[in-house]
Amino acid sequence: MAYVFQVTVDSNEPHALADWWADALGWEVEPSDEPFIRRMVAEGAATEDDTTTHRGTLVWKAGAGIRHPEGLDRAPRIVFQLVPEPKQVKNRIHLDVRTGGDDPEAVVERLLSRGATFLHHGSQGPYTWTTLADPAGNEFCISH
Repeated sequence: MAYVFQVTVDSNEPHALADWWADALGWEVEPSDEPFIRRMVAEGAATEDDTTTHRGTLVWKAGAGIRHPEGLDRAPRIVFQLVPEPKQVKNRIHLDVRTGGDDPEAVVERLLSRGATFLHHGSQGPYTWTTLADPAGNEFCISH
C-alpha cells in the first residue's frame, strides 16, 4: 500500500511562518474555521488557551497549514506546529524548491528581501542550487 504524507515543521511562531512559506511558494494558508473553533470551546472540547488571534482571525494556537492552490493532489500539505524550543541544529530533511520557468536567482533575491538568509551556493555536475534558511532558520534549496 502507498501512503500519503504531509510535511510538518516545528516553529515558535507557526502562523507567521505559514504566511512566509505560503508567500515563498505561491501557496495558500488554509483558512481558519472560526465557528468550529468557537463551538469546540463552547462544548468544552477545547479551551480559550488553545486559540489565538492571527491577523484578526481566531485560529488554533497549535499550528497552521498551507497547501498548493491546485489542491492536495498536486503537492503534500505543509503544517507548521507550535513548539516551545527554538531550532538548534541543522535540518536532516529540507525542502528543495524547484522554480520551473522562473529564474532561480530572482526567486532567491525575492526570498532574501522577505527575510530568508543566504547560506551557500552548491553544484554537482550540471546542477546548481542556492541554500537559504527561512526566518526560523530552517534550511531549504532553490534550483531550476
